[in-house]
Formats: sequence, C-alpha cells, structure tokens
Amino acid sequence: MSGPDPARPEPVAAEPMPVAPRLDVHPLPGRSGFRAAGEVSLPTRGIWERALERAVREGEDVYHLELSALTFVDVAGVGALADAARSLGGGRRLVLDRPPDAVPRILELLWPGLPGIEVSAC
Repeated sequence: MSGPDPARPEPVAAEPMPVAPRLDVHPLPGRSGFRAAGEVSLPTRGIWERALERAVREGEDVYHLELSALTFVDVAGVGALADAARSLGGGRRLVLDRPPDAVPRILELLWPGLPGIEVSAC
C-alpha cells in the first residue's frame, strides 16, 4: 500500500568535495632559504613564484629550497624555477634539497646545464 512518493525524490549520497591544492612556504631556520610543502600547480603557482622572486631579491650567494615535502610540481612550476635561476647572475645559486624526482629530470630535459641550480640529495 505504501510505495515511493513521486513528490519526494530519493536521497542521493553526496559526492565528496575535492580538496583544493595547497602550497605552504616557510623560511628555513638557521640558513637562507625556504621549505615548500604541498604541490606546485596552476592554483598554487602564484605562491611559488612569489617565493622564488623573494629568493632572487634577497641576494644571498646560496639560497636553499627544501623541497622534500612537495608532492607534485608541474612543468610551469619547474619553468618558474629555471627563470629564477637565470635571473640570479654573479655566481649565485639555488640549492634544491631533496626535490621530487621529476624536477631534476624536467630541468635536464628542458633546461640542460642551467647555471644557478644545484640539486642536493641530502
């Protein structure tokens, strides 16, 4: 006698909301540089580029980028890193501490022999 009420739709399970990509950048204690955690992609690129611009402006001979907590870096993010390295000049360099595996591969593929970047595994 009782069946589904056509005026009342059946409840539908809600789809989980996608989590927006995140990038956190913090100064390194005790040395010049920053630690980046999260991902570098279109939604976070502005944060990444501002951090790299700050690295170039600070004028240190060696600036460390602790990247072990990055889960993803897109090609444009690596391109921004290459642009920052090209703008250093004067023997200055960015030292990439434990970057994701794709970063050195993309650098070598698209910007081989780029001065101003040193990749450190430790």
